[in-house]
Amino acid sequence: MEPFEFLAIAQQALWILALASAPILIPALLTGVLLGMVQAATSINEQTLTFVPKLLVTAACLALFGGSILVLLMDFTKDLFAMIPDMVR
Repeated sequence: MEPFEFLAIAQQALWILALASAPILIPALLTGVLLGMVQAATSINEQTLTFVPKLLVTAACLALFGGSILVLLMDFTKDLFAMIPDMVR
């Protein structure tokens, strides 16, 4: 197997990682920014005020997108296992 093929696999792995983490991280980030703006406007500096909503948003996103993320990761893993015979030649 050529070195550029390993780089292609690494690039694909990073892309899969981005696709798998984005549905969780982006809503949590937006929730944190919105709550931070509310806290700055109201001068309420309670730590649990930001933690609990972000936790609930993350749990909801995992419930909504968890299945599709799992399918994405399983397909990538199957493709990697299918490439093993070509790698050892």
